[in-house]
Amino acid sequence: MLTGLLFAAALAAASPKTAPPAPAPNILAPPATPSAALQPFVKVAAPRIFLMGVRVIDGTGAPPLENRIVIIADGKIQGVLDGMTSRIGPGPDDKVLDLQGHTVMPGLVGMHDHLYYIARPNADAAGHSDPPLVVPQMTFSAPRLYLAAGVTTMRTTGSVEPYADLNLKQMIDKGALPGPHLDVTAPYLEGANSPFIQMHQLKDAEDARRTVAFWADQGATSFKAYMNITRAELGAAITEAHKRGLKVTGHLCSVTYPEAADLGIDDLEHAFYVNTQLDPGKQPDVCPASSGEPTILGMTPASPEGSALIRQLIAKKVAVTSTLPVFEQRVAYRVPLNPRAMAVLTPEAREAYLYARNRAASAPREATVNGLKALTNTMAMEKAFADAGGLLLAGPDPTGNGGVIPGFGDQREVELLVEAGFTPVQAIRVATLNGATYLGLADRIGSVAPGKNADLVVVKGDPSKAIADIENVVIVFKDGVGYDPDKLLESVRGRYGQY
Repeated sequence: MLTGLLFAAALAAASPKTAPPAPAPNILAPPATPSAALQPFVKVAAPRIFLMGVRVIDGTGAPPLENRIVIIADGKIQGVLDGMTSRIGPGPDDKVLDLQGHTVMPGLVGMHDHLYYIARPNADAAGHSDPPLVVPQMTFSAPRLYLAAGVTTMRTTGSVEPYADLNLKQMIDKGALPGPHLDVTAPYLEGANSPFIQMHQLKDAEDARRTVAFWADQGATSFKAYMNITRAELGAAITEAHKRGLKVTGHLCSVTYPEAADLGIDDLEHAFYVNTQLDPGKQPDVCPASSGEPTILGMTPASPEGSALIRQLIAKKVAVTSTLPVFEQRVAYRVPLNPRAMAVLTPEAREAYLYARNRAASAPREATVNGLKALTNTMAMEKAFADAGGLLLAGPDPTGNGGVIPGFGDQREVELLVEAGFTPVQAIRVATLNGATYLGLADRIGSVAPGKNADLVVVKGDPSKAIADIENVVIVFKDGVGYDPDKLLESVRGRYGQY
């Protein structure tokens, strides 16, 4: 053992010198002491914690490092040392965890994660439901589910109860409620004819500008354009957001991807799945009923339109968010039922999901074939985009499909990126460091390195060899406090879809 003085000196030598963090949107709050309400979920808390004998997947895409000692202190990663050669060891007051056979990786940065659940009133097995479509808030269950799965930072990617989301962020930041760091997206920037009764429908470009200005003043840190927005409205929203140092993403339809890129959008949701540029009869500023299916069925990296789009997005520095789990659900029985995920659903939400699952299985063969082709094409486009230097982000889009649930869906997204052709460590980078880079927080989160925030996930097994091991979460560290995923999941059993 070294004395305290030698210990500090050795750590200083092992830690790289880093520049002061650059200003970024108000997403990461200073570490807060967990309140009494959080204590039942705290598994590990100590002034200094030693994770001994771990494998480290650092989030950069580099090969794993075996037999490492990860040291956590004051909410930060204090050291990542070689367990075979390091002379640094724990002191009598340090917490030591023997984690042989476990892997440490960065906390997931979920870039298409929601805090609500879309409900279809009186839904039945035939797919009928009564209007209006409603969106109940999952302020209680969703944050716990995300944190339990290893999501330590997330973008809400569209809000229906923005004040609830902003207040939730404040309570999480104060240590009063469990959950990830939140990038709170303002209410959807939606145009006329929205199917969602809870969304404001923009009147014109000036309304779009005022809406962005208002919600930026309220504390929103990002914006999302939606399916029926016009080019003029989108352009005005982007200009106002950029004036304030904030970014705009979009789940588009009325505006095509090339149009949005030319307007200066920062990110495009659902990867290449909802682009409408090749849809027959596409009219300017109108979302076609086909909603992009003809485009993705006809677009591959080798097609002239596909290769040109990839080049344009990279040249314009437009990121793309992969949301493969939600589209995988369109292919009948492609994913087996996950008992742990099903257990968190309310009986009503579980029944509605099983109805939808059965309808997919009984759909005409053409629908199944097209669903699989669309999934295959978007996977290929995502891989080609990333290989060409594009910034690919990751998130599952948990909405009203009970097969895509907060946290569980984030893990499935990483698994599907591997299926799309990424190596496991590349897929983990997409879901961690890439998201941090987009948010302007790569100097603080997104990878395992000395000096960064101790937002880490400990999993049993080796995801670099078997990506499904990413589901075996045993501890989630957020700001250096280790949370118990099993207790978080148990606290929401049967509640997701209710509150």
